[in-house]
Amino acid sequence: MSSETNEAHTVPASQADGRLTRTLVRWLMRPAVIASVDELSDRFRLISFEGEGLRAAAWRPGQKIQVKVGGGLTARTYTPISWDAAAGAASILVWLRGEGPGSAWVRSLTPGQACQFRGPRASLDIADLKPPFVLFGDETSFGLASSVAGLRPQDATSAFLFEVTSADECAPVLERLGVEAALIERRAGDAHLAAIETQIERHAGAADVRFVLTGKAQSIQRVSRALKAAGVGSARILAKAYWAPGKAGLD
Repeated sequence: MSSETNEAHTVPASQADGRLTRTLVRWLMRPAVIASVDELSDRFRLISFEGEGLRAAAWRPGQKIQVKVGGGLTARTYTPISWDAAAGAASILVWLRGEGPGSAWVRSLTPGQACQFRGPRASLDIADLKPPFVLFGDETSFGLASSVAGLRPQDATSAFLFEVTSADECAPVLERLGVEAALIERRAGDAHLAAIETQIERHAGAADVRFVLTGKAQSIQRVSRALKAAGVGSARILAKAYWAPGKAGLD
């Protein structure tokens, strides 16, 4: 998952925090350093971390981390793309969805900057995910898609399907991540979801296909209803909402 001062000389939140907050951060979070910030587009950033704190953590695709992005214990949740415990390295993809503290933090990042994170922790349980499967989501789901892209065989029974604001912006980002996907642009009143339902229902007849639904809460609900109406049982559907309009963030 990935969404959501702006000056390089802004005082880091960790320095501005009080003694109690700094103590809690040391207890609850692990330290890391920003290794690189790659601007893939106006709204996508590929961020790499490094540090000893990453060596002590075991991660599986689908798990989340919470990164401190502001004063106090303000944090945002992200789904790592990769995690190399032996090398002490990890990476996330961030979509700058709004103007909240998460987006401000990302825009202020420079290599060598210290940060703190918590996790990895359970989020979406895909430890036993095997093809065939269909992954539905949006820009906040690209990190998850990248982490499981290697599981997808080159056949017609597995697919990635995303609702996006701009296909022109998203297609090169997904190509960089090694993810081949169908992109459907958002339309007013969620009119585009009808096309998404049509595409995803094509896979409903195969009894062994599993459906992983992520991204916007309302879109997940609608696609889930369509799948169940097409005869797909709940046991074949995994769902995790990453955001909802008007919400500061979903954990």
